[in-house]
Amino acid sequence: MKTLDIYEELRNNSYPGRGIIIGRSADGKSAVTAYFIMGRSVNSRNRVFTETEDGIRTEAADPSKLTDPHLIIYSPVRVLGNKTIVTNGDQTDTIYELMDKQQTFEQSLRTREYEDDAPNYTPRISGIMHIGNGMFNYAMSILKSADGDPDSVERFTFSYNSPIAGYGHFIHTYMGDGEPLPSFEGEPKKITIPDDRDAFAEGLWNALNEDNKVSLFVRYIDIATGKAQSKIINKYSK
Repeated sequence: MKTLDIYEELRNNSYPGRGIIIGRSADGKSAVTAYFIMGRSVNSRNRVFTETEDGIRTEAADPSKLTDPHLIIYSPVRVLGNKTIVTNGDQTDTIYELMDKQQTFEQSLRTREYEDDAPNYTPRISGIMHIGNGMFNYAMSILKSADGDPDSVERFTFSYNSPIAGYGHFIHTYMGDGEPLPSFEGEPKKITIPDDRDAFAEGLWNALNEDNKVSLFVRYIDIATGKAQSKIINKYSK
């Protein structure tokens, strides 16, 4: 698969929607993930990421302007033991709760489908990172309608064992702007992952469309120790 420049990918798409990146840093020492959200409406843009005990949560930047919390207020990132879950919706909680009951990532997601936001039927994108005993692997998933047909759900899971240093994968909800919004197509895109967390976060944030970007989360986890270092960038203040 061709390796893409993630910054170029973002610059060339004014509305990728929400996106998940997972991979391994160039020095091989860190498991890396990034998650961003964008918005076109006042309600969607009125959000910030805030830290929680086991990850992050979206909250209204200005509670007085929140008109509909449905689909926009959720926990994008949660940690369950040696697993880090990253998603674009409340399926984070589904994965957390069912994996805690010994179900798999895929089994957990079989209980869910795309978002109920006709006519877009926004895909649910999810990722899971396993880090332990000096090992790291990850998987990514997308649940989507079949070419916009709400009567047909398509489920795809992509697994990456022994990830190569310096590379990762990027999946997002939309191919671009439109009415309705066109769902992501194909498998996650192969990209490069640098060593520097702050530089990576800055590069991603600067590449996202200025009008539509809302929040970004980047986390580097030391594969040997499990120690995590995170960075949050919010366009709007709480």
